[in-house]
Amino acid sequence: MKIIKCTDYEDVSQKASELVIQQIKINPKSVLGLATGSTPIKLYDNLVKAYQRKEISFKNVLSYNLDEYIGINREHSQSYYQYMYKHLFSLVDMNKKNIHIPNNDEKQIDKITQLYNEDLNKHQIDLQILGIGSNGHIGFNEPGTPFENETFIVELDEQTRKDNKRFFKSLDEVPKYAITMGIKNIMRSKKIILMASGIEKANAIHKMINGTVTEDLPASILQRHPDVTIIIDQLAGSKL
Repeated sequence: MKIIKCTDYEDVSQKASELVIQQIKINPKSVLGLATGSTPIKLYDNLVKAYQRKEISFKNVLSYNLDEYIGINREHSQSYYQYMYKHLFSLVDMNKKNIHIPNNDEKQIDKITQLYNEDLNKHQIDLQILGIGSNGHIGFNEPGTPFENETFIVELDEQTRKDNKRFFKSLDEVPKYAITMGIKNIMRSKKIILMASGIEKANAIHKMINGTVTEDLPASILQRHPDVTIIIDQLAGSKL
């Protein structure tokens, strides 16, 4: 595990974007695993700016998103489908056929998880971007999730729903279920970057790095990955 300590969120985002840009320059056909939520927004902004400066191109990049809510359709403003197009895909030369976001059609959900998992297994992710929940989740792999899980449907932890309430009008509107890559999918990635910012992530970061590897803190499994870079600001790293 390599740990990069930064001053603030802007610095975290800058360091992470430099690594992603380097990856795309080295391999223009990179397979990227992409995260959503508030943490990577500035990272994506930096990647868009690098594209506008003609430093990088996304036309041959393959992308696989970590997760998607179930219970809201793709047109909903808080779907991760909309998030990715708003913050990245519509702003760069991404080929639509290379974009993979889990479908959240409730009528086909069992089939969808199987198909997404089969597709993932055809392509090893070169660089996976992760955030971390205050309860230690990565993707939507909540505490207690078996490390051997591949793509599956998860009932979201109450803390996760409360953390995401700020994106909705009320807690009742926050979906209770999601489709997510499993820990096993994430751990197959060649490289992993985990970004964290803010005091609310400090406990999870401390336990992830210094604690035992346990399914009670899903992110702790990253201790066993051969190429993980943890990028944190002063607040997130305050308990190290």
